[in-house]
Amino acid sequence: MCAIFYPSVVVTLFLFLCSPKMDFLILFLFYLALVLIGGVTICICSKAHYLKVLVKGAAQMISHMIPEYLQRAVLKLLHYLFHTRNHTFIILHLLLQGMIYAEYTWEIFGYCLELGFSLRYLLLPYLLLVINLVFFMLSCVSNPGTITKANEFLFLQAYEFNAMTFPKNMKCFTCNVRKPARSKHCSVCDRCVHRFDHHCVWVNNCIGAWNARYFLIYLLTLAASAATMATVSTMLLVQLVVLSDLYLETYVDDLGHLQVIDIVFLIQYLFLTLPRIVFMLGFVVMLSFLLGGYLCFTLYLTATNQTTNEWYRGDRAWCRHCPRVVAWPRSAEPQVSRNIHSRGLWSNLGEIFLPDTAHRAKKMN
Repeated sequence: MCAIFYPSVVVTLFLFLCSPKMDFLILFLFYLALVLIGGVTICICSKAHYLKVLVKGAAQMISHMIPEYLQRAVLKLLHYLFHTRNHTFIILHLLLQGMIYAEYTWEIFGYCLELGFSLRYLLLPYLLLVINLVFFMLSCVSNPGTITKANEFLFLQAYEFNAMTFPKNMKCFTCNVRKPARSKHCSVCDRCVHRFDHHCVWVNNCIGAWNARYFLIYLLTLAASAATMATVSTMLLVQLVVLSDLYLETYVDDLGHLQVIDIVFLIQYLFLTLPRIVFMLGFVVMLSFLLGGYLCFTLYLTATNQTTNEWYRGDRAWCRHCPRVVAWPRSAEPQVSRNIHSRGLWSNLGEIFLPDTAHRAKKMN
């Protein structure tokens, strides 16, 4: 690989310097910022009522510019993807994962071996892949804690009721069962789930009391594999730059001044020389940030014994009791939805990885 890379330095650098400056790095950073801002905006909009109204109004304005038949087709597609059980996102997940690992195996792994990288570091992404696929399948096929007439009484005793978010003596008329605390009916799966967290389209299953441990390990290994491949790819590119002394090169700018190659110029040059590796690196770096952020949020919920559903409903319950004034009266205090289920860090972790209701349900069967 080094024999190919070194002679190409002079030729590619000459072509690059003679061509118009490529601003792909700026465009990529703009795209990354747009994705992150979009994700944060969605989270904020889901929590703030006035932003929901603003987004809804903007959507109505845009709808006047789009033909009705196209709107119906898009809505039908979105309903199929996000409101019915299907394997679209599972296939997409496996396809993306396969493409990333194929590129890692085809180019990065071989180049790193030639440069003398430690084999155990290069094999780490494959080990994480095996673990990830095991827990991915477990998250897909395992029972999240479906509530039926047979185990209804067991789940009713599992958690204390909360008058604000989970009132007592509620019934799900779709499933014809009494609703235990922390449960929710999933409209996609058409079932009530014990300790319901959310419905995940990527695993085509609900995340509940009995499979939350599988989903957490799946998410952890997925984020770790993305971060590991990003680290190995970065080390490869840095090693190539150092061995070729490329960072010591100079170029003549548009004004005729001699300039030392900076980091932006260097990355753009590497993109022309090794486009697939640099593109994959950018993708896994973005993926690492997104998965890392979601993993931190999930770990926070796990450590505090909350679910995504409770985190969302808690703020909504708080807002329903908020008076329509800016300042609180001295004699009144806002009613805040308290977390009554947290029993300390280790007990909360034990509840995720060793759910008591799962063992008791097996004994009943």
